[in-house]
Amino acid sequence: MSTSSPAGAAEESPWITAIPAVFVLIWSTGFIVARFGMPHAPPMSFLAWRFALSILCFGVWIVLARVAWPSSRQQVFHLAVTGVLMHAGYLGGVWAAVKAGMGAGLSALIVGLQPVLTAIWVTLMDRSQPRISRRQWAGLSLGLLGLLLVVWRKITHGSPGDQANAVNLLFAFGALISITAGTLYQKRFVKPCDVRSANAVQLTAALVVALPLAFMETESVRWTAQLSGAMAWSVLGLTLGGSSLLYLLIQRGAAATVASLMYLVPPCTAVIALILFDEPISMVTLCGIVITAVGVSLVVRSPKSVTGHAR
Repeated sequence: MSTSSPAGAAEESPWITAIPAVFVLIWSTGFIVARFGMPHAPPMSFLAWRFALSILCFGVWIVLARVAWPSSRQQVFHLAVTGVLMHAGYLGGVWAAVKAGMGAGLSALIVGLQPVLTAIWVTLMDRSQPRISRRQWAGLSLGLLGLLLVVWRKITHGSPGDQANAVNLLFAFGALISITAGTLYQKRFVKPCDVRSANAVQLTAALVVALPLAFMETESVRWTAQLSGAMAWSVLGLTLGGSSLLYLLIQRGAAATVASLMYLVPPCTAVIALILFDEPISMVTLCGIVITAVGVSLVVRSPKSVTGHAR
């Protein structure tokens, strides 16, 4: 399972073509898992266990498959930076936000703005890219308007476990900035290498950050069946599956494809949260989600796709 492949093979393989959609479906469950696990554990303790168990799984896989490790210390350093941002920072923010009373749907909606930040950053920093168009500015405005509608609804009419306040909003936006920075950093500095050893390095760096914070938490971990199930899916489905797919997509240059699909995560998460946790979807919330999704799609859509000549 390496990022290197013969030229054209990635485009011809149905599995490679399906990776973005599979990734989005798996990624959507991350916010649901947080709702399942957080009543029984503090966020950083949960994540420290998740990182440690994931490292163990990757370690066994690496030994059995005789996987090569990154070739230089510089590569290890860059992987460690992305691990801190995309695992400790992103997941820590989401888990802490949910622990502080934010619903799965709202946390997914906030983090779902990542494609907007990525598109704006690339446009501003890469001179070879065209300037932000009127369509993209319109999309940005719509995305922010939709988010404000949902946030205002959760502040004024939120229920326990599904509300917005200054603390959980701070955590959620911190997660948004962290996943955006991690994605951009990985794309810029991390050279292609085996996804298994790369993930092992990233998770080890994330564990180094999470473990001291976990020792500072006063709440104990209660290993109920619900928490054990959340942990199992977090390790096997989200870390070994979702994070590996994200790494592959970024390295294969398919980050734009992920961005175009990522705005489907919030509505999917909201529907699942309604079914599992009875998180209400009011008309205001529904309108906000739809407006945000349309706004994000306008920002990340390429000019070719707008004119009907998509690749």
